[in-house]
Amino acid sequence: MATVCPVASPHQEANPSRLKIGSVKTLAESSNLTSIPSHYAFTTSASGDQAVHSDHDYSIPVIDFSLFSSSNPDQRRKVVSDLAKACQDWGFFMVINHGVPESQMKAMGDMLTGFFDLTEEDKREFEGKHVLDGIRWGTSFNASVDKVFFWRDYLKVRVHPKFYCPSKPEDFSEVLAEYAGAVRKLAGGLLKGISESLGLEPGYIDEAMNMDSSLQILTANLYPPCPQPELAMGMPPHSDHGLLTILMQNGIGGLQVHHGGKWVKIDPIPNAFLVNTGDHLEIMSNGKYKSVLHRAVVNNKDTRISIVLSNGPSPDTVVTPAEQLVDGESNRAMYIGMKYKDFLELQQSSVLDGKSGLERVRI
Repeated sequence: MATVCPVASPHQEANPSRLKIGSVKTLAESSNLTSIPSHYAFTTSASGDQAVHSDHDYSIPVIDFSLFSSSNPDQRRKVVSDLAKACQDWGFFMVINHGVPESQMKAMGDMLTGFFDLTEEDKREFEGKHVLDGIRWGTSFNASVDKVFFWRDYLKVRVHPKFYCPSKPEDFSEVLAEYAGAVRKLAGGLLKGISESLGLEPGYIDEAMNMDSSLQILTANLYPPCPQPELAMGMPPHSDHGLLTILMQNGIGGLQVHHGGKWVKIDPIPNAFLVNTGDHLEIMSNGKYKSVLHRAVVNNKDTRISIVLSNGPSPDTVVTPAEQLVDGESNRAMYIGMKYKDFLELQQSSVLDGKSGLERVRI
């Protein structure tokens, strides 16, 4: 797999975070922008890094969520089996018939577009200082340590167990609370199916991970048009913390998943959610279900917005492999325990680098 490497000019400062960096949106809207500044320039170190389109061999699984409540036991067994295969083979799947109203999804998208359209001065009211602050607006990933900046602005909001929300735009709080609650309900249903697919009781993950106090974080990503998309990176290869990440996007593609040794372009399905298994599901399943590398690329025509809700254990839950999935030396525990909030703080404070978060807890 290719490694993403920075390209620095001879006159560039060693740490571009010392540069006065505004939002990518403001930069992209500059009337005289014809090329990207050097501190946004990446290259790849290996050939064969181009992404392939989904086809018969690289078709992302689709899960019909409505079948989990089917009165037909054969249908329900099949969807649990399909979910197991999707988690084991891909770590990514589309969810249709999920029960979240299209109007609610559209309202959330419109509200976040409105947020990113605020003036830079207004958005700076919501700059966070710490990775676990309730609200954080910013650019790149971690501007204090990133060697090269990503072509991305973001808003991160903790919405559960304690609810935070920016005060602008008007009615943001109401829309976000309804949307986050609907997605949290969807995540709970999927986790019951995943528990069953691992041979555990349906409520195992819910109880073991203290999901009543689940740490749920909204991350909205804005990827404006880029004059040199072949040099810039929206987000480099990484895996996600937590149990399940549930993503909606504005119809503009850009997400690529590493599958079968290739980068596969994932085209959005209207009104569907894209779901992926996170680092803590890999830990809990003792490696049976992997958190999978994915990345975001940019284009020179359209603004892409992705709306992500990460659904993790409670902040104080120490996540370890399920005892039922560990059996002596032949299937020993592959990970040590760590509090979810400690893992999250370590990951979010570091340079984004593949699955480096999991390396801290791997035995």
